[in-house]
Amino acid sequence: MFATGVKGALWLAFSSMVAGLGQERIISPNATGSVLQIAGGPVSTGQILVAPNEYWGVIRAAHDLTLDFGRVTGINYTLSNGEPNAAPATYTYNPVNNMNNTFFSTLGTANFTGPDYSDPSPADTVIIAGTIGHSTIIDALIASGTIDVSETEGKWEAFTSQVVENPIPGTAKALVIAGADPRGTIYGIYDVSEQIGVSPWYFWADTPPKKSKNLYVIKTKKVQGSPTVKYRGFFLNDEQPALTNWVASRWEDTPYGPGYGPAFYSLIFEVLLRNRANYLWPTLWATMFMVDDPGNQPLADAFEIVLGTSHTEPLMRAQNEFGKFYPLPWAYNENNKTIDEYFRYGVQRAKPYARNSLWTVGMRGTGDTHIEGLGVDRIVEMLTILVDKQRQIVAEGLEVDDITKVPQMWCLYKEVMTYLFAGLEVPEDITFLWADDNWGNVRRLPLLNETQRSGGAGVYYHFDYVGDPRNYKWINTNQLSKTTEQMHLSAARGADRIWIVNVGDMKALEVPISHYFDLAYDYNRWYKDSTEEWARLYATREYGPKHAAHIGDILERYGMLAARRKFELLEPHVYSQINYGEADAALQQWADLHAAAQAIYDDLPAEQQPTYFQTILHPILAGEIVYKIQLGGGRNMFYAGQKRNSANRVISEVLGWSAEDANLTRRWDALLDGKWEHFMDQTHLGFDGYWQQPMRNTLPAMVHVQTDFASLAGHVGIGVEGSNATVQGDDKYHPNSNNQLAVPVMEPYGPITRYFDVFSRGTKDCVWNASPWQPWVKLSQYNGTVGPNTADTRVYITIDWSHPNINSSTVPINITTPCRGMDKYGFGLPRVNVPVKLRSLPSNFTEGFVESDGHVSITGAHFKAIIPPREESEWNRNNVTYEIFPHFGRTGSGVGMVPLNTEKLTVETAPALEYDLYIFSNHSRANVTLYISPALNYLGIIIRWSMPLRCTRGEGGEGGECPAGGTYRGDGDAGGVAERGGGWGLGGEEQVHY
Repeated sequence: MFATGVKGALWLAFSSMVAGLGQERIISPNATGSVLQIAGGPVSTGQILVAPNEYWGVIRAAHDLTLDFGRVTGINYTLSNGEPNAAPATYTYNPVNNMNNTFFSTLGTANFTGPDYSDPSPADTVIIAGTIGHSTIIDALIASGTIDVSETEGKWEAFTSQVVENPIPGTAKALVIAGADPRGTIYGIYDVSEQIGVSPWYFWADTPPKKSKNLYVIKTKKVQGSPTVKYRGFFLNDEQPALTNWVASRWEDTPYGPGYGPAFYSLIFEVLLRNRANYLWPTLWATMFMVDDPGNQPLADAFEIVLGTSHTEPLMRAQNEFGKFYPLPWAYNENNKTIDEYFRYGVQRAKPYARNSLWTVGMRGTGDTHIEGLGVDRIVEMLTILVDKQRQIVAEGLEVDDITKVPQMWCLYKEVMTYLFAGLEVPEDITFLWADDNWGNVRRLPLLNETQRSGGAGVYYHFDYVGDPRNYKWINTNQLSKTTEQMHLSAARGADRIWIVNVGDMKALEVPISHYFDLAYDYNRWYKDSTEEWARLYATREYGPKHAAHIGDILERYGMLAARRKFELLEPHVYSQINYGEADAALQQWADLHAAAQAIYDDLPAEQQPTYFQTILHPILAGEIVYKIQLGGGRNMFYAGQKRNSANRVISEVLGWSAEDANLTRRWDALLDGKWEHFMDQTHLGFDGYWQQPMRNTLPAMVHVQTDFASLAGHVGIGVEGSNATVQGDDKYHPNSNNQLAVPVMEPYGPITRYFDVFSRGTKDCVWNASPWQPWVKLSQYNGTVGPNTADTRVYITIDWSHPNINSSTVPINITTPCRGMDKYGFGLPRVNVPVKLRSLPSNFTEGFVESDGHVSITGAHFKAIIPPREESEWNRNNVTYEIFPHFGRTGSGVGMVPLNTEKLTVETAPALEYDLYIFSNHSRANVTLYISPALNYLGIIIRWSMPLRCTRGEGGEGGECPAGGTYRGDGDAGGVAERGGGWGLGGEEQVHY
């Protein structure tokens, strides 16, 4: 970015027009190159036209666009269906009455009637929107040849936007949006909303609209194809306490619980559609989406949201419905007749909305747990029967002849995936929804011979989780680059039918949600190392262009720091207090990030500060406080072990940071007159080994040091880098009565500094002096004072490597103090030893990494070369290589193998990375520690069975046949490896790789 001059101004002007995040731009506030003005100038009050026979969801979105123009220009547009005195648009849904437990009224609600129409005004009409085959206006334009939809018609959720002359009598020119289906039209409408300056998060994150008086269409035609992932959505889950408390404080309770009704869900449906998503799993914990309010299920259909239910809620029934209305056990092997009726009701209730339904099949145990009381083989048998029955119930309830035409999915969550490995066979038209490990690492993806299944595959991902080993559901701790890598990996392996992500309360996850949906909508546009670009463009859209590059960098830095360890899993011991400056470095990184984020906040206009606070500044402030508290607890225990007076000072600091944590929540609750009060009700301090959230925030264990009397070893103590030991005095960390400690070795190619601490463990102020034995050993401070009311002193040691008399040796530093009492009879004066090794490199080693202190540390991306494989393979011919993944991992960039759809390779057939290093130590062997991003064996393993997998075994288990072809290779009763030549998901003659 240019800071000054003409080039800088041009860059900012261009950036200010990037409003449709990653999408082709057709709207601009500048007239240059325009083909139609749609706001300002001759357009006083614009009108948007829809057909009388248009889908209600499209009409509702078009009404949103009329308000969006008002948000941007200050003048709301009008909506017309071309008829004078037209009644408000009404969605009529089919009633479902007098069934087991729930009565559905035929009365409409405010969410189903409206929006109101204005009388037609062709001269003011600037936008015409409609769905091909469901809009008399659009169909007439197609029939007359006025618009060309050949690239759009018949494609899932596609749309075209084109400027048309004389589209209707009295309208000289208008922007015509034609969708292949209702969601295609809706996305075309919201594409305009976003590009004129209304963020998809205008409500949920309070992003202020970008004000413009004049708006122009700058492109004659835009064609938007189908999304790269068919079903894209989120799961509102783990919603207690934050989301539920917020909902309960805004809306009246339903007959069954908090007010999760149409008023709430209309906000959810809108933000999904504005983010070009289409799929929802509703809240689960204390709600029953279809029952809490009779308007919820038809409202989803009216909005054109594809409704589903979670991995533990089959056939459109909320998990809590069974326990509420059916007292018998949730066990299909014991209660299948009742459960079948339960499923039938769900299908009957959802039948009117089947067009926008995606059916979850399968079954887990009660309360989202594994099925109990049965062995794996019995579970496999039961689930086979269950799913066959579920499909029969769906076909009968929907009155369809071909169940394979009804979209179904089976979420292979946790133990469910193992049932496939145990021989469960699933009809190929059911989408396999592979799950991650709850922490953002995909467990399994389709193998090459599974990619032809007609149902395809998808991924259930997590930005939030409740369960072992601990919950993480407070605020965002997700790393954008990790999401990019895992979802591109999924797409490359063919898992792109469904992407759904668990977002918990949703409110604190706007950034990763927006990123996830953009990836899903067009993962080709957002390539595997596009995160930096995405973050910058997201910042431009949400906060303006001035600080966009810096905010993008802050987003990525935050993701790296927060993802190192979820805040809920952070503990006092995680970062070392004595080695490599870990704890201090971590705190400094948070402090630097805080300073950078705060500086931008202070420079933003007042109207942009609330959204920036919610999505950028608050999580940084909150994360830094948690680190201060937890690492402060670790520092207290470290200091208390050294009997420092300052251990008590740290307790006071941690108490202060606890107060900061509480005040930050109060600041959040007061924001925008309390609009988001309760969203930070989630506890996040005090996990004690139990997975569930603590019932109250509590601080880590700390120790108070009694300071009434001096230490037996005197008033002044010395500690050194890399050790818990102290001198004067005895402790378990150094030899008895030994008053010498050593800092780690100092070498030309190692750390520039080492340090020792001088601290008080007495009752009076004491001066101290430090005297190195060699002039080339330099100290940051040679004397000072420590005492009960003064801070400890950290003294940094450096070496003057250019000194003519320097040599390899151990240099003592004497430390003296006149504060000597009775301790002088038991302990001598302390000494800090500095081991110095004078090393030099050969002249031919000009680039690479050099050993220091017995180790070499290299970040993965800093390789010298990629070495071709030693043996030829099919995948060598596909240009398998390594690429750098920017902003990936714990400290910088990572490196991984591409293409992402590469099959398993051996050491001989895989390329290698070469790193140059120089080792001084005379070792024939070296220990190599690799830090690898958490990743699972998504290409599967060879499963060894304890049973013949429905294959016949020969005598003694030596051989046999499988029904699908191939053989069973076993070793008697110990099991064997199944090899099949056909059947579901398998092919060829290779072993079965699960």
